[in-house]
Order: sequence, then C-alpha cells, then structure tokens
Amino acid sequence: MLELEDVQTFYGASQVLFDVSLRVDAGEMVTLMGRNGMGKTTTVRSIMGLVRPRAGRIRFQGVEIQSKPSHAVARAGIGLVPEGRQVFPNLTVRENLLVAAGYGSASQSPDVEPWTVERIFEMFPALEARKHLNGSALSGGEQQMLAIGRALMTNARLILLDEATEGLAPLVCAEIWRCLERLKAVGQAILLIDSNHGALMQIADRHYIMEKGRITWTGDSAALAEADDVRQRYLGV
Repeated sequence: MLELEDVQTFYGASQVLFDVSLRVDAGEMVTLMGRNGMGKTTTVRSIMGLVRPRAGRIRFQGVEIQSKPSHAVARAGIGLVPEGRQVFPNLTVRENLLVAAGYGSASQSPDVEPWTVERIFEMFPALEARKHLNGSALSGGEQQMLAIGRALMTNARLILLDEATEGLAPLVCAEIWRCLERLKAVGQAILLIDSNHGALMQIADRHYIMEKGRITWTGDSAALAEADDVRQRYLGV
C-alpha cells in the first residue's frame, strides 16, 4: 500500500533522512519508533508532501507521490493525525468532523463502510457528549480523539498518527489504544509513531526503529520483544 524507497529529505542544507525505506501493507498497523529528533516526524511530513524529498521514491497504491502537494496526497487516500492534534479551536466538535468529511479512496470502494459523524461518535462517546463545544474547550485526550476522528472522516485508506498518546493520562492512553485496536480489526491501515513501546508491541504487526535519520532495525513484535539490546540501544528501555 505505502512504500518508501531510499528517501532523502533535507531542511535547507541539513540532511535529516538518509535512504529511508519502509512499507505498510493493506490492513497493517506498523510503527516508527526512535528517540526524539531522529527523523520520525520528518518521515511523516515527507509522506504527506509537507516537505519534498530530494531523492528516493514514495509510492501509495502503486503510484509515486513524492512530488505531489499535500492536498493531492490527502485526496489519494492518506489521512494525518498530526503531532500536537491541531484541532480547529473555534469550531465545535461536530464542525471539526464535518469540515474534514470527504470522499476519499476508501469511500469509493463498495466493500468499505464510509466514516460518518455517527460512526465517530460511536467509537468516541465522549465526543458525542461534547459535540456542541468548541475544540478549545476539550481536554488533551478529547482533542486527540477528535483529531483521530477528523482523519477518519476523510475516508482515508491509510492513517498516519504522529505521537498518538503524547502527554495524555494513562486512562486516556488506554482508550486510544482500544480505538486503534478496533480500527485494525476493521482493516484500517495505520502508520503509528508513539513512545509507549510496550503498548505498541501489543497491538502492532511490524516495527521500524529510526536512529539519526536512518532505519536501523525492523521486525515484528515477537522479534522486538526478544531484542533487549536493540530496545536498550535505540529506545532507552
């Protein structure tokens, strides 16, 4: 579904990504792990067209997208839950969801049920109870639920989540993980960045670890659980 091949990305003269290669297959939940400042968010920005790689290829559904603008990438079927949530503070919960409602590639497939406001409220009852409140009135956890719901409303085939539970209370984190498990169960492809490595190993299919802009390790959850040296060296756990 998504494939990065030898991607190199720069900010000005500074190179941040060095020959990054990874893939996410249909229905998979894949993680991108690593300490802060190692290039994970730049990888997401490169996929979304927010920064253009200078070398390498990014393919989605077999089509190269590395030269496409961000709005074209979104229309192709990739949804983003950005770091920091970035909900619209002066729009209500319902308006935040409706403004993102789209007819993405997933909604065009007869075997995929499109996302609606009602489905989002079913997944996140807390949002339905606050549907008339502005985004600025929500807690951090509620804003993250709203950001996930907003990405789903685009009917994307692939969702990118950058720092899924950063700064959230443990009970809220647990609710986010339950949501992601439900999304995986219905076949939603997800590329996920988060620092809660224990939870990621429980729910994700495969993992990539990034160090200084390079992919240094990849494998499934069982392999990562056994690789104590890898987790200590690259993740600090």
